[in-house]
Amino acid sequence: MDTHRILVVDDEKSIREMLRMTLEYEGFSVDEAESGMKGLQRMAAVRPDAVILDVKMSGLDGIETLERMRAEFPEVPVVLLTGHGSIETAVEATKKGAFDFLSKPPDREKILITLRNAITQSSLLRENIRMREEIHGSDEMIGAAPSIGALRETIMRVAPTEAYVLVTGENGTGKELVARALHRNSGRAGKEMVEVNCAAIPHELIESELFGHEKGSFTGAAAQRIGKFEQADGGTLFLDEIGDMSPSAQAKVLRVLEEGTFERVGGNGRIAVDVRVIAATNKDLQIEIREGRFREDLFHRLNVIPIHVPPLRERRDDIPVLIHFFLAEACRKNKLPPHGIHESAIQRLQEMHWPGNVRELRNAVERLAIMVSETIMPADVTRFVYGASEAETGELPMDVSFQEFKDMTEETFLRRQLERYEWNVSRTADELGIQRSHLYKKINKYGLERKG
Repeated sequence: MDTHRILVVDDEKSIREMLRMTLEYEGFSVDEAESGMKGLQRMAAVRPDAVILDVKMSGLDGIETLERMRAEFPEVPVVLLTGHGSIETAVEATKKGAFDFLSKPPDREKILITLRNAITQSSLLRENIRMREEIHGSDEMIGAAPSIGALRETIMRVAPTEAYVLVTGENGTGKELVARALHRNSGRAGKEMVEVNCAAIPHELIESELFGHEKGSFTGAAAQRIGKFEQADGGTLFLDEIGDMSPSAQAKVLRVLEEGTFERVGGNGRIAVDVRVIAATNKDLQIEIREGRFREDLFHRLNVIPIHVPPLRERRDDIPVLIHFFLAEACRKNKLPPHGIHESAIQRLQEMHWPGNVRELRNAVERLAIMVSETIMPADVTRFVYGASEAETGELPMDVSFQEFKDMTEETFLRRQLERYEWNVSRTADELGIQRSHLYKKINKYGLERKG
């Protein structure tokens, strides 16, 4: 069994020494830090399984340190250590993501029980994340573009707060990933994030979906139903494509956000909920407001923190990194052997427009992983991404850049000439009036291979 590592952050040396002796006797590995800042530095260096953190410290106090730890290391449970009279502070801190709190001087048995429970919960969380990534793919935002760095920084700053967030961006940019990251790094991470796609639900059913309904409230309501707001109580409600929500539902959502209560459809009693709402849309809500399709007061209520997710065309330098990440993910997900990809194939993918953004790129890479046996070549990109029919018939798509069009045309032409002369490179070069070395470079560039 692996030894669990505990980080103790306390400015009292006697407390640190007492905890070290207690924990090491029970088989734990212990690291120490005498301040919040050093605790954060040590946490980054050793990645402990749990943290014991003092509330009252000079400099960066325990509450500030807790918020930083939860933002940067949300999977690591933090147990607060409080002196006499600071219990109220500790209770408040649990709302900010602390696993539990202990009073000073800490009781030995209480310490051990609390830590073991924290580590068990953390292990389950990590295993759930691993299993979810195997099934659905990672929620991680990949890329080193300045816009993605700024996006991560905003998420880390905003996530621990209770502020409502409006995420905007084109389809496929990763708005849902932003919502998940906000929830995962918040004090509500232990509760559920409930997702509602407002565009996928018929307008006549959206209110029942959000607020639930009582039995017999309308035709087909054979039993009481709990709505998404109730399901998300204590957690996060993600309203995706909120720009498609009906006007009547918008009015009711606004009232919930203002009052924290609602009525089920067909009900007459108000239900109180504690929900943080994150909304997302691919529409320009200012235009929707001017044209009377979206409530301005709801927009201002939701738009406390606006977050814009950039399209893939504005971060093309991230495409090679994304390709390698998605390729490894696709092979793992589909139980395929690891694949390689030729640099020219990466370049071909990097030059494409990707109107469907990161989602379209991910799907294209998964298709290549499944359809190609080993190394992905430029010809495979032409066949399986641009489309097999275009590659084989020469009917090239017109929604590409001029350079893409030229490359695709040249590749199709050279393949047919090589086939015409039975892959005799010398004769093909002579007939085309080019040097053999130049033709070999083109063959390598496009990954042309003789079939059969």
